[in-house]
Amino acid sequence: MSLAPTFAVYVLAALAEIAGCFSVWAWGRSGASALWLLPGALSLAAFASLLTLAPAAYAGRADAAYGGVYVAASLLWLWAMEGVRLDRYDLLGALIVLAGAGVILLGPRSA
Repeated sequence: MSLAPTFAVYVLAALAEIAGCFSVWAWGRSGASALWLLPGALSLAAFASLLTLAPAAYAGRADAAYGGVYVAASLLWLWAMEGVRLDRYDLLGALIVLAGAGVILLGPRSA
């Protein structure tokens, strides 16, 4: 399995999921217009569709590996979009979950 296309799918899926969840958060917590829910729904549909492109043989394994990318992307969103400076624990946690995702994706499988 080539890691680069899989990682790209996961990054795009994470961006779509985070954007979709953020739109619901903006509507529900920040008083944004309900119109924010439409692009949010489209983003969440794109997220689910993108995950089907992951080459893992099983959905559970694809979702588990994706989880590590999602955590790291969420922290990047926190920094880039919400202006919160990441601390060493954020960075360490992101490295740990990305390492775990790599083990899940690249571990040798017998079948």
